[in-house]
Amino acid sequence: MSDASTTIESLKQNIQAFCEERDWDQFHDPKELAIGLITEASELLEHFRFRSPAEVAERLREPSSREEIEDELADVLFFILRFAGRNEIDLSTTVRRKMDKNGRKYPVALAKGSNRKYTEF
Repeated sequence: MSDASTTIESLKQNIQAFCEERDWDQFHDPKELAIGLITEASELLEHFRFRSPAEVAERLREPSSREEIEDELADVLFFILRFAGRNEIDLSTTVRRKMDKNGRKYPVALAKGSNRKYTEF
């Protein structure tokens, strides 16, 4: 299976089944899932903190550290998908809607090549 052949819905269903088998619904209210998401995102960030771009590139090339980074990224996605699944959020619709909003906030003519926030244009 790959990104090209896997749907968001199938990932949500796999995670739901995994959690139901373990009776974890009781622990997965919106607050706890949001906490889990930020916790896992922080663990992902630990791999990059205080490292130069060259050091980061090396970590991504080295198989064992790359796998650790991939695992943390998977944990982040787990919590995103679990939050969406438990709260009936259609991520595809949500992402498209947000990208439309971002397109209005960051028009190409003003944002291209810039890292400024939209309030600074």
